[in-house]
Amino acid sequence: MLKAHEKSREDTTALMAEIGRKARAAARPLAVAGPVQKNAALIAMADAIEGNEKAILEANAIDVANGEEAKLSPAMMDRLKLNPARVKAMAEGIREIAALKDPVGEVIAQWDRPNGLHIERVRTPLGVIGVIYESRPNVTADAGALCLKAGNPVILRGGSDSLNSSAAIHACLVEGLTVAGLPEDAIQLVPVADRAAVGEMLSGLQGNLDVIIPRGGKSLVARVQKEARVPVFAHLEGICHLYIDRSAKLDMAVAIAVNAKMRRTGICGAAETLLIDRAVASTHLAPILEALDKAGCEIRGSEEVVAAFPKAKLATDADWTTEYLDAIISAKLVEGVGDAIEHIETHSSHHTEGIVAEDAAAVERFFNEIDSAILLHNASTQFADGGEFGMGAEIGIATGKMHARGPVGVEQLTSFKYRVRGIGQVRP
Repeated sequence: MLKAHEKSREDTTALMAEIGRKARAAARPLAVAGPVQKNAALIAMADAIEGNEKAILEANAIDVANGEEAKLSPAMMDRLKLNPARVKAMAEGIREIAALKDPVGEVIAQWDRPNGLHIERVRTPLGVIGVIYESRPNVTADAGALCLKAGNPVILRGGSDSLNSSAAIHACLVEGLTVAGLPEDAIQLVPVADRAAVGEMLSGLQGNLDVIIPRGGKSLVARVQKEARVPVFAHLEGICHLYIDRSAKLDMAVAIAVNAKMRRTGICGAAETLLIDRAVASTHLAPILEALDKAGCEIRGSEEVVAAFPKAKLATDADWTTEYLDAIISAKLVEGVGDAIEHIETHSSHHTEGIVAEDAAAVERFFNEIDSAILLHNASTQFADGGEFGMGAEIGIATGKMHARGPVGVEQLTSFKYRVRGIGQVRP
């Protein structure tokens, strides 16, 4: 006779295997669905979310109460909580996805060969996508809608702390699929909080899962990247740098530094390290750090920085590789753009880096020599976002080098195939 926990694991394995089979079965009809049908489903989903606002908020109230009892951190509670404005934003986000150009079937490139063959490279859905996420119930809507637009079935595994909210939102997504005549199994939500469900997804669901996208804290992403047996689109950390070059305009440098750190400190595009050219330490260092300090930011600096700005705390070696996700920034003086590049390439997580400069040569060197997913010139690192890139909603930021890099939107949720047209050619 099986022990209770063994039986539970067996049940979870069977449940996840069935979810995987259903998703795979939905892949073909979804891949051939046209933009009109997919957009009809998305609009119906948005309407259902707005029409079921009361039920969504009631479900969220249960999750919030459970979160308070579990003493979740203020940051986690903020991500968990929904209100009428956030529900409306979810619906509007889905409508924005519906308005995007459908990527499936797009001819990316085409050419003719001397033998008369005409070759086309065409976008196709990736396949079955698994999304594993924590806290934010709105990811249920974002991920479901993005995957649908790109023609991919998706299996959503939300955090246990947002299970009720996610279930209420998921019901609206299923309603939209039904209205448009698409398979209900195209968007599935794992209905249990059992952590074993994550392990089953990482194993690939018996070959039925093609890609995994984790959205959550460092421990979740690290586990996914370590254990997954299918490709992963993810970033482990957002250790983002902002470099102030000797050619930078002071007012611009101050404004960008404060925004890059303090607009929203808990997002992956927030600047975590500030590098300032030693050549302008006497003119730029104090005004920038004073503005950050006034905005409520704790500064952890190198010995030179602390000597020039006594309010700063002395940084440790760990500070240069820490994603604070808080109102804290590490600061260091560097010997020009070359030294800044060396520091970034040594300590960066290759997410996002910014340079404030008027010297075109310094900017080109920064862009050419730094290997991060997103590089910005004279702009805040907080623009590291698919929506800000004009790509519409995103499912996350990828820092890997295979397939998707940077914001992962509908185009990045596709692969491609080749179509070759001939008139009877045979190969000699």
